[in-house]
Amino acid sequence: MSERKPPGVPFENWVDRQIREAMERGEFDDLPGAGKPIPGLDRPYDEMWWIKQKVRAEGLSMPLPPTLQLRKDAEEALRLAEGARTEAELRRIVGEINDRIREAIRTGLSGPPLNLVPYDVERLVARWRERRSK
Repeated sequence: MSERKPPGVPFENWVDRQIREAMERGEFDDLPGAGKPIPGLDRPYDEMWWIKQKVRAEGLSMPLPPTLQLRKDAEEALRLAEGARTEAELRRIVGEINDRIREAIRTGLSGPPLNLVPYDVERLVARWRERRSK
């Protein structure tokens, strides 16, 4: 479509005519999703929809700010520690995340407040032993 809008023709009328003529020529017949509902029309409007859709389509993940990533890692470490097979494994998991938490407190990380303190290893070990004895 290299035709220019003629002077004096309202833009909307000219565009509508271009679309109608293209439809009559069948130029839209083989488009993907033709005749199917538009996905997501029933969801509330999100101005970032296209970015989120692209991230999903590419199999990417949205990076978190460092403080939120550390919080997420700390929760995962706690979950792994609770399922540890040995006390030594639990101590290693908790020790590693505690080192990262201490370093973040000492140096500071960008993002929302960290709101984390190192886990009490002995308390976690005691809970782990109690669960294993049942």
